[in-house]
Amino acid sequence: MGFGHPGGRFTIGPTSMQANADAGLPFADVPGDLAGRVEAVLEHEPEHPDPIVDFSHSRWDRRPFGLRTFLQPHAGGLALAVLLVVVETALLHLGPLLVQIGIDRGVLAKDTRVLVTVALVFVGSVVLAALATAMRTAFTGRIGERLVYELRVRVFSHFQRQSLGFFTSERSGVLMTRMTSDIEALTVLFQEGLIQFVVQGMTLAVVTAYLLVLNPTLALVCFAVVVPVNVVLTLWFRRVSAVGYLRVRDCIADVLADLSESLDGIRLITAFNRRRHNTVRHHNIVGAHLDANLATSRAQALYGPGTEAFGIISQAVILLVGGRMVLRNELSLGEMIAFLLFLTSFFAPIQTLVQLFNQYQQGSAAITKLRGVLGTEPTVPELPGARDLPPVEGHLVLDSVTFGYDPDHLVLREVDLEVAPGEVLAVVGPTGAGKSTVAKLVTRFYDPDFGHVRLDGHDLRDVTLESLRSQVGVVPQEPFLFNGSIRQNVAFARPDAAEDEVRAACTAVGLDRLLDRLPAGIDSPVHERGASLSAGERQLLALARVFLAKPRMLVLDEATSNLDLLSEAVIERALDTVLEGRTAVIIAHRLATVLRADRIVVVDGGRIAEIGSHAELVALGGQYAAMHETWVAQTTGTMAGDPP
Repeated sequence: MGFGHPGGRFTIGPTSMQANADAGLPFADVPGDLAGRVEAVLEHEPEHPDPIVDFSHSRWDRRPFGLRTFLQPHAGGLALAVLLVVVETALLHLGPLLVQIGIDRGVLAKDTRVLVTVALVFVGSVVLAALATAMRTAFTGRIGERLVYELRVRVFSHFQRQSLGFFTSERSGVLMTRMTSDIEALTVLFQEGLIQFVVQGMTLAVVTAYLLVLNPTLALVCFAVVVPVNVVLTLWFRRVSAVGYLRVRDCIADVLADLSESLDGIRLITAFNRRRHNTVRHHNIVGAHLDANLATSRAQALYGPGTEAFGIISQAVILLVGGRMVLRNELSLGEMIAFLLFLTSFFAPIQTLVQLFNQYQQGSAAITKLRGVLGTEPTVPELPGARDLPPVEGHLVLDSVTFGYDPDHLVLREVDLEVAPGEVLAVVGPTGAGKSTVAKLVTRFYDPDFGHVRLDGHDLRDVTLESLRSQVGVVPQEPFLFNGSIRQNVAFARPDAAEDEVRAACTAVGLDRLLDRLPAGIDSPVHERGASLSAGERQLLALARVFLAKPRMLVLDEATSNLDLLSEAVIERALDTVLEGRTAVIIAHRLATVLRADRIVVVDGGRIAEIGSHAELVALGGQYAAMHETWVAQTTGTMAGDPP
């Protein structure tokens, strides 16, 4: 689903008709006669309001994820499914009993009436069993789809509530595996596997009871041959496959992670001629996945045929023992035939359970991986008693803030900083000094290890994240644009914004020329990550997005560092509009951006080395003065000591 559109429509990029028209292809428009008929139909088309989507099912369930806890809310539906399974199983296995009656009391007794009655009852039981099977399949199919739907929403919602550190420590391809491959493994288990376990288990129980009723001696002989061997093989397969399928899940995660990384970095791969190397690397990763699958396949190849072979051997044993009992008149012919038919029904569910056990092991491995993801707590949690942040003036205070992404390697050490309401503060310093970390703490992407970050006297830990993010706008160094239209990207924080408001935001930051140049104006498509726009245009869109969101405070993380001088001048003019009347923290590398600040902070080695206005720091003759001299030299093309 795309972003919200003021008309209630949802679109992502251009329609096929628009794309054809732009490309000059035939049939780019609807023929006149057809268009007239379409308009006539639309005149009588009722209004279609936006659907109300209830996401209450995505509430945070902190219990360890497992089949029992996940299926518990659907216990009623699953109980009804089991009832249908009981009816279906009972009807399906009337056949051998009816065959016994037909042979002993109909064929051997030469009683046509009994034979006809048995045949009619047989047909009736098959019809009823088919109806029960159809009802059970439809019902369990709906339950399975609902379970998969809820699981997908639950995993996605859990990703959304995670802190930034979660995504920097996990590869995107691994997270994609949890949403795709792992859930697909559970889809098979939910839709058919679990119910089939019940079906085949019930079948096995019913057939076992029939065998014991027909002839306990033959039943005990059968169980003595089959059960011990199957138990030993199953225990062996369970141990081997549990390890094997966990390895398969890890390997498929590596495959998707490498694929995702290669697609994201295709420009760099092409520029540095790494295609052959990356192909070899991916070949090795896929090879590891192949080896993991082959290992589980070998185990399955021994387990399945092994249980089947012992089943056939037991049939031969029963034929020998039962045949001798018939010859001695200890067993009727009908009972022996019924016993053999039941024996076939006895081994069929065993074989099916073998296959289902294989599915269960795959699903169990997926559950283990999902349990790990769903059990991850956000590193920046919202406290249970958190209150909404009231409208702020922008008085920002960092009080003895110490922080490190790794506790053993601190990035900031006892930083004390105060920003007055409406003040623009620039943070400069060498690479790795901790400038961007200051921005991440101010926006509460991370929490300090020690100390406090306060906004208008409110500790950021004590307020709700939604109320904080609605008042603190962020413009990153590389603005992320979504696949959609310009309107959808600008209105990202306010999907309900009117078209006039979106246009006003674009005009305010200087996007007029871009919109005038594009054929569809504000509805022109923006391709994924803004690939169809220049760096300056992407940054202007990011500024328009922040301008429309109307935050009380702004954080700009090197928003002009990747721009040419002409684009920088355009962005700087847009910044004047966006910063007006707002408190701002600007992480900067460019002189023009730094000079716009009321005060400048120099960060070095995780500490504040210097703080003051531009004139004060230049006069101080310290680190900032040296940086300023370098900036001026780069701008004018001269270096200190060069002749004028």
